[in-house]
Amino acid sequence: MRMNAQFDSWNEIRTAFFVARYGTLSAAAEKLDIHHTTAQRQITALENKLGTRLFYRNARGYAPTDAGVALLKVAEETQGQFDQLAARIAGLDRQLSGKLVITTVPEFATALVPLIAEYQRDNPDLSIELIADRRLLKLEYGEAHVSLRAGRPPSEPDNIAQKLVDAAATLFASRDYVARYGRMGSLKDTEGHRFVSNLSTNSTSPLAAWMSESIPESAIAFRGGEIEAITAAVENGMGVGPLLCWPAHANEKLLPMIPPPPDWFGTMWLVTHIDLHRTAKVQSFLGFMKDAVAERLPDITGDSIRSRFSGHGSPK
Repeated sequence: MRMNAQFDSWNEIRTAFFVARYGTLSAAAEKLDIHHTTAQRQITALENKLGTRLFYRNARGYAPTDAGVALLKVAEETQGQFDQLAARIAGLDRQLSGKLVITTVPEFATALVPLIAEYQRDNPDLSIELIADRRLLKLEYGEAHVSLRAGRPPSEPDNIAQKLVDAAATLFASRDYVARYGRMGSLKDTEGHRFVSNLSTNSTSPLAAWMSESIPESAIAFRGGEIEAITAAVENGMGVGPLLCWPAHANEKLLPMIPPPPDWFGTMWLVTHIDLHRTAKVQSFLGFMKDAVAERLPDITGDSIRSRFSGHGSPK
């Protein structure tokens, strides 16, 4: 029982160590940022648990007994180990090494991988994990360091959300499909076309709303549950499908059917937790993403796609 009490008493042992180091209760209490009566109470409690006196009290302060000297030698070594550990832990936050976990929705994953590869080449000591999931990972529980989200700004109180870009979406089709059916002249030019859609009908995006209102069920050739399935169906000529300009524009198998309408945008957010936001690897990745997206802004915002169309909707 007494042995357990010793292992449960590091605060009291640390107080005794500081009293021995500085010679008085008041000096030790000041260094520990506690009241001197608290320091005195901890010394008394520790002596009671150990069943021996640790200090001689005199007019000049506190002098350790033989038992006190033995205890304080171990305490000094332990305090030194704690100090070294604290320095190493603080150093980890300043290093571009270890694991960096990034999470995003499946729609962004394909476009994000080349950027992550580029970033990792410049930071080879980092091991990067990408989790593509519609579930919002809990940053406060350390499930991820950085989250790339779309839609409304995140509202969690301890998360820091930074707007990355407003990303455009439009309708794409395969080159083979365009050769067989031609391009759409406008959003009203749906007659004779086949479409690829999502299984979900809960989306509130303007593009999803347009498809729900404008495309009859008889014109839907394929529905997919995930973006990978939808993209594959469009690539294989099954129909015209709604895709983000960023990854689709870089896909040589796909052609845009119409320029992105002004309201077919979704805001992309970089989200971090306040406890990890200032670490070196998180700040480094955030800075890289902002610069990389700025360089690729025409593709993401759809400006490069619009430039390929004349005023009447035909490609230049």
